[in-house]
Amino acid sequence: MTARDKRIGKTYRGGLFSYEKAKSDIVTWMKEDGHGECRFSTMFDLYALPRNFPGYSGAPREMEPYRRIAILENALRDDVDDRRFIPYIQLHEFEALIFADVRQLDWEYLDHDGPIGRLANTVCTTKDQNPELIDDGPETAPSRRIIREIPGYDKVNAGILVARKIGLSTMRNKCSHFRAWIESLERLAQAS
Repeated sequence: MTARDKRIGKTYRGGLFSYEKAKSDIVTWMKEDGHGECRFSTMFDLYALPRNFPGYSGAPREMEPYRRIAILENALRDDVDDRRFIPYIQLHEFEALIFADVRQLDWEYLDHDGPIGRLANTVCTTKDQNPELIDDGPETAPSRRIIREIPGYDKVNAGILVARKIGLSTMRNKCSHFRAWIESLERLAQAS
């Protein structure tokens, strides 16, 4: 939950509008389960992080995307300061994972062969066909590219269903930062 409007009884989910709120939630969850074997992680999108996010002032100057992510994740780890915390920031946003096999959008968006084909060509133009390296500009972010081709794209519902169809294995193979995060979690499971 990112916000609550008590007047109308509505809660809002998704998006990182306030780092203070996110940190408060993380710290609260960690206090609620103080067992040493528990681990906590995040999945924040790099695109549109709030300006008060740890490391934010130095990260934009770093042009190499993976170094930019490392600066932010290390600053977040230092700010939360708990050995059980494993920060993860998705480069550039969740929809980069959809581009691991963007053709799976046809499970939710029938009769969109042309738009889905154009989206698939986007990945072919990135270095090593890595969808994490699709530009993060305001008009070229992965979700904006999808919405431009499929205006009815539903980030929350369709995004999750399509990601499920793509599968963890494909996402790992195509998205190196995502793979590193999953492997770090798997190593923790093997160690315990």
